[in-house]
Amino acid sequence: MLFTDLISHSYRTVISHKLRSSLTALGLVIGIAAVIILTSIGRGIHTYVLAEFTQFGTNLVAVFPGKTTTLGLSGATISTVRPLTIDDALAIAKLDNILAALPLVQGNARIEAGKKQRRTTVLGVGASVPEVWKLKVASGRFLPAHEQANPRAFAVLGHKLAVELFAGISPLGQRIRIGSDRFRVLGVMQKKGQMMGFDMDDTIFIPTAKALALFDRQGVMEIDVLYKGNTAASSIEKSITRLLITRHGSEDFSLITQDQMLKSMDSILNILTLSVAALGGVSLLVGSVGILTIMTIAVSERISEIGLLRAVGAEQSTIFTLFLFEALVLSLLGGFIGGGLGILSVQIIALAVPGLPVQLAWTYIMAAFAVSLVIGLLAGVIPAMKAARLQPLEALRTE
Repeated sequence: MLFTDLISHSYRTVISHKLRSSLTALGLVIGIAAVIILTSIGRGIHTYVLAEFTQFGTNLVAVFPGKTTTLGLSGATISTVRPLTIDDALAIAKLDNILAALPLVQGNARIEAGKKQRRTTVLGVGASVPEVWKLKVASGRFLPAHEQANPRAFAVLGHKLAVELFAGISPLGQRIRIGSDRFRVLGVMQKKGQMMGFDMDDTIFIPTAKALALFDRQGVMEIDVLYKGNTAASSIEKSITRLLITRHGSEDFSLITQDQMLKSMDSILNILTLSVAALGGVSLLVGSVGILTIMTIAVSERISEIGLLRAVGAEQSTIFTLFLFEALVLSLLGGFIGGGLGILSVQIIALAVPGLPVQLAWTYIMAAFAVSLVIGLLAGVIPAMKAARLQPLEALRTE
């Protein structure tokens, strides 16, 4: 039998039993669509999280107080020896290949502007925030440089905070109260939005030393270090480590590079995507059982047909190939329909829920389609072997 005849015969057999074929392929359709939808959500979250991390740039090293072997969050490490100070940040900034060192203190305080007041996040920072964190000033200017030791009471407002406190009025030069201290507004930042769940527009920036006094802290929560792009992160780590050991007398601090954090996040998110793909793969397994069951029943129903084919000269290999191709056609139909349905569903989800990050993971889509073909082959082997082993006379007598 010619190859084209095999394809034609398999196709006609599948089409002649529309309901049975549809129900058989349905398991694969649902399975492949589920894999595509779940992996698209997983890939979308993967891309979103990494994009959020890289908004601050990649040439960053974060220094935390206390020695730890875990990544942790800002301020989560408790120093039991010597805290990091503004002077540490100034010393780091003078190292070779260092562009800026930003000491950070974070807290929450009540802000008063005239008759309006509200609580918001207060960030005690240095003048290098626009450079280190890739933020821009919309109006006015940022905190002045070279005032870390004895800074003036200046403040820079986030976009949202400025609108709520000074609606319709320029906040530049206005006096506000943070806690019990008075500050003069020096600038307003450009709208930035959410970064890792943190609203950068609903913040106020003040000098680090003022924040230390406001929150009654002895040391900063972290120091963010920006280094030159053509410098290896390992050499920067060694330089900072040597300097701080000299200043502190011991290694009572932890360094985390942006590359390390991105690699850790990437591996975690890849596992997440793989896990949701495995969940969708369960439906593919169910689909394979469906094909195996239907093809086994088909062999029982078509014993006389098999006997007739053998009687007119069809070899065992031909019978085997016929039933194997039927299973393969079913899996191909399930793969194409499931793939199209999954891609369409992802597009609908993206339009219906704009806040949910989705991105088609083509590697997993192709893998799911390949798995559907493998399922068709494997599920069709046993029924095809059973059909091929039938004796012509015995098969004809069943009629």
